[in-house]
Amino acid sequence: MLVTLIPLFDEEMSVRAYSLFAQKANFLLDPSMQGTRQNDGATQIAGLEIIENMGLDTLSADKEVFVEVNNISIFSDISGQCQAPHDRIVLLIDSTVTPEKMYVDRLCVLKGMGYKLAMRKLAVKNFETYRSILALCDYIMLDHKNIDISKAKIYFTKVYPRIRLCAENIENQEVFEKLKADGGYQFYEGEFYRVAVNKGETEVSPLKVNYIELLNMVNASDFELTKAADIIGQDTALVILLLKMVNRMSRNSEITSIRHAAAMLGQRELKKWINTAVANQLYADKPNEITRLSLLRAKFAENMAPLFEMNMQASELFLMGLFSVLDLILNRSMEEALQMVKVSKEISSALVEHKGVFAPVLDFIMQYENANWQEVSRLMLVKDIDMDKVYDAYVQSVKWYRDLFV
Repeated sequence: MLVTLIPLFDEEMSVRAYSLFAQKANFLLDPSMQGTRQNDGATQIAGLEIIENMGLDTLSADKEVFVEVNNISIFSDISGQCQAPHDRIVLLIDSTVTPEKMYVDRLCVLKGMGYKLAMRKLAVKNFETYRSILALCDYIMLDHKNIDISKAKIYFTKVYPRIRLCAENIENQEVFEKLKADGGYQFYEGEFYRVAVNKGETEVSPLKVNYIELLNMVNASDFELTKAADIIGQDTALVILLLKMVNRMSRNSEITSIRHAAAMLGQRELKKWINTAVANQLYADKPNEITRLSLLRAKFAENMAPLFEMNMQASELFLMGLFSVLDLILNRSMEEALQMVKVSKEISSALVEHKGVFAPVLDFIMQYENANWQEVSRLMLVKDIDMDKVYDAYVQSVKWYRDLFV
């Protein structure tokens, strides 16, 4: 199974929902599934299975989750597949669910059960034909790149005033700002939040400079544990995070000082914790999803190390993922940003030039988080990577991220 979460933002760049995209079978890795067997298990909704196995709060603490259903699985026992609250689940349908009576009746039943509905990939020419289905939908996903979204907004605002509009496929901040200025959209989705905007800033805030210095110190070939502890002691937020971490690890020990807490972690674990905690503080003035993206990439990259036969480089892969959004944080090019955090040549080559030994891992992660399953499948085939191990690596990353903030 393959699974990823894609955020939906509001106008303030706060995440309000997630779309959960999953693929249970991999035709490229298992050609025997093509042909007559391709619809086996079609009534099982992969997204609901994941929610049931992981728990809705692990994926999204208090937000709706959009889950794909098709023209077959829509007739399955949906509530039996997942015990999550119905009002937190948005069933995401497309034009394969046609405006025939059997589909309309089924959607009415699902609405009556408390589920919400969203329509995606609907061509403009079918807007009128799909009136009976659109009248039941809570959301309509409008692809900014494929349709005239401004005209679509006028149409839906007039004909379906209660439906919420979601602008999809937004490629950069400029487009996001324009759509936001136009108004009328509840959610925004796309790569825009991951695209750096160079604001021409020449100075980095003093607080960020201190964090960068701490990162550079612990990522040197060797560092003094006591010196790191003393620097941590100068930042209240880091002290609180450190004490929470140590208390979770050893509930029966009495912490007498910051140095004592650091010593309990040890040099290796302290280094890993500092990279994670400092990055979280470094990104504090950015949308929460940037922090989440950075940390998930870091842990996912580390977890993928054995699958790429890079066990010995797991810690470097962690840093690569962690710093993969550093250009967003410092508002400058990736090359300039990395000059401030003395990373290895291998990490720099992957993040700046997309070359070198770590580049394939970064490319895999980027394709995966975009739910580009065809390319992910190809890469798994080329690298002889087991799909279940990829799934486990991602799920463990999501759980790790959740536990960081418990």
